[in-house]
Amino acid sequence: MNRRQCREEVFKILFGLEFHPREEVENQIRLALDEIPDLKEEDESFIHGRVTQIADHCEEIDAAVNEAAEKWKTTRMGKAELALIRLAVYEIRYDDTISPAIAINEAVELAKRYGGKESPGFVNGILAKFA
Repeated sequence: MNRRQCREEVFKILFGLEFHPREEVENQIRLALDEIPDLKEEDESFIHGRVTQIADHCEEIDAAVNEAAEKWKTTRMGKAELALIRLAVYEIRYDDTISPAIAINEAVELAKRYGGKESPGFVNGILAKFA
């Protein structure tokens, strides 16, 4: 699995977590990972670690997004868009191996696939404030 594919799996798990209480994070990650066919150990470790790290920093990430997103709060955002924004903000703020431009571009591309018509522009607009 390449980095883009791993990122997409991270997004899918983050999206799914929106429908479960916080105390079920670990169980939901395990269930989601079990559904990915032919998952290599290194990819599983990366995906699990990334989702866990984002969940651990979720309050900080959401506070930063709420501050950056004029007239929008995370509680009003679509679940797909919010998962993508959280993923990208985590990568921008906490992962020195990914440039902000790549994190933003990847989130916008995923928004085109998984969000609505307005999603790519919305995601890009918020993430641009973190670049």
